[in-house]
Amino acid sequence: MANDFKRICTPNVGTSLAAIYTVPAGASSAALETIVIGITMANKTTSGIFADLFIDNEDGSNDVYLVKDAIIPPGTALEVMAGNKLVLMNDGTNADVLKALCSATNSLDVTVSILEDV
Repeated sequence: MANDFKRICTPNVGTSLAAIYTVPAGASSAALETIVIGITMANKTTSGIFADLFIDNEDGSNDVYLVKDAIIPPGTALEVMAGNKLVLMNDGTNADVLKALCSATNSLDVTVSILEDV
């Protein structure tokens, strides 16, 4: 399978943890990796919000925050990656899941740019 550039857009993230992206398994449930190239979290309200971005690790432990309680002023965006890259994995059985939430209902739009199947 060829490498695929993709963009995942998740509008209206709110106060419940939302799955933004789950790394798929490869053909015949083979392991597969994804490189995250960029993540933007945009506040589309007229009030400031707090936002979290979280990796639910495929191994069931070692879950980590990429961003915790980041303040995003009204009408602005937070560029999470700032030139860095992030590898997410699926071991053929279990997958990393990128999740987000914020302090206000339906206030956050999350856009993730990835290179899948690497």
